[in-house]
Amino acid sequence: MIQSIKLVFSNFIYVLLSAIIFVSMMIGLLIMSEYIFLAPYIVSHLPSGTELGFVLILTLSALSALVIPMNIFRINILKSSKQKMSGGVVGSIIGAVAGACSCGPVGFAVISTFGSVGATATAFLTNYEIPIRIMAIAILVVTYFTTIKSLKLECNINS
Repeated sequence: MIQSIKLVFSNFIYVLLSAIIFVSMMIGLLIMSEYIFLAPYIVSHLPSGTELGFVLILTLSALSALVIPMNIFRINILKSSKQKMSGGVVGSIIGAVAGACSCGPVGFAVISTFGSVGATATAFLTNYEIPIRIMAIAILVVTYFTTIKSLKLECNINS
């Protein structure tokens, strides 16, 4: 497992990509979840009782920053076999998008755009935000292990 990570992240491009994914996802999700406020000043606030949501955002960002560059590395190696590489990419995209379900200020736009359906969807996402993020983390963990397994097989890495 460590050898697969060393293989992927020995190239500076993948390290840079991972850092960009981590920072952009973390800041984006923290702004959407109202942990960071941008007006009138940039202010961070962690209300009591929301520590679990904050930790889940950090975990989701870190796993996405680990899984997505590994899958891009896999795509670059397996350009000829598109069938084999689609599962890992789809899993990482689903996991990343499912983790971005927090609706803070975005909920108002959804409600005004879709009316009662938007209100229902916003209420659902707000009530089940933590379980959806946990499922997204689970999807990313499964994607991570399947990517490691395929890199071991396709790159002939010894355990």
